[in-house]
Amino acid sequence: MNYQDYLSITPEIKQALENGTPIVALESTILSHGMPYPENLDFAHKVEEVVRGQGAIPATTAIIGGKLKVGLNADELEIMCRADNVAKASRRDVAVYLSTGQTAATTVATTMLIASLAGIRVFATGGIGGVHRGAQETMDISADLQEFAHTNVCVVSAGCKSILDIGLTLEYLETFGVPVLGYQTDQFPAFYCETSGYGVDYKVKDADEVARIMKTKWDLGLNGGILLGNPIPHEWSMDHSVIDKAIDKALEMAKEKGIRGKATTPFLLATIKDLTGGDSFASNIQLALNNAKVASLVVVAYSKIR
Repeated sequence: MNYQDYLSITPEIKQALENGTPIVALESTILSHGMPYPENLDFAHKVEEVVRGQGAIPATTAIIGGKLKVGLNADELEIMCRADNVAKASRRDVAVYLSTGQTAATTVATTMLIASLAGIRVFATGGIGGVHRGAQETMDISADLQEFAHTNVCVVSAGCKSILDIGLTLEYLETFGVPVLGYQTDQFPAFYCETSGYGVDYKVKDADEVARIMKTKWDLGLNGGILLGNPIPHEWSMDHSVIDKAIDKALEMAKEKGIRGKATTPFLLATIKDLTGGDSFASNIQLALNNAKVASLVVVAYSKIR
């Protein structure tokens, strides 16, 4: 048995892979652990519509029934959105959950892994994980960053989540040779906010330029991912002072409750949503949809030159 035996690819996506049709990978953690039901189901349909609207095929990933799912049918999407007994799977969990039959949503790291195994080169997410604040003491660093070090997938995101230490996250990526590109910006975005105060490695003008960088990097055997920072649309960008205040309060609450590990990010995002009166949730949806649009443009451009 090889890794192909663990992949379950929908007929539509299998045909797209054979024909070289552009495909965008999508994660499922944002559905199962980032949004409430039924808002998450509505978002799942919208994000797939955005991808199709740009001429690409959406491939939402998950772990169901001992298989790495590449594309979900309506029933499977419902399962992920209802999130009953749905775990959160990072790289370390994959073999265990496949072997035990545990249903699990895929993080950035696991989605990158599944996309790479299936032959998909572009993935749209909300924001990547990274180095948590206070990591000098806790060593809380997302496995997403290690995945970027060796998995050949371009990830389009609104930077990293604002709850993280953005400076240390960028330093970590630099150490492992991961190019951090800014889509039509020289500023690294900060999830809910257009800018973070940190720069990117390179500003790219359009999807065609991103596609050429992808091809050149992997043609040279320079293994590892590419992070494309795509700022949240201006009209949905939040004020830094408002979001920073909410983050500080949420971090304080997490510490008081003893929340750590993979439970940290879902708790913080839900708490910040409450503290901002739902404004952060609305921004989260819009930035994720915008990332799906840009990812689709990139993969369409890449499919033409590959």
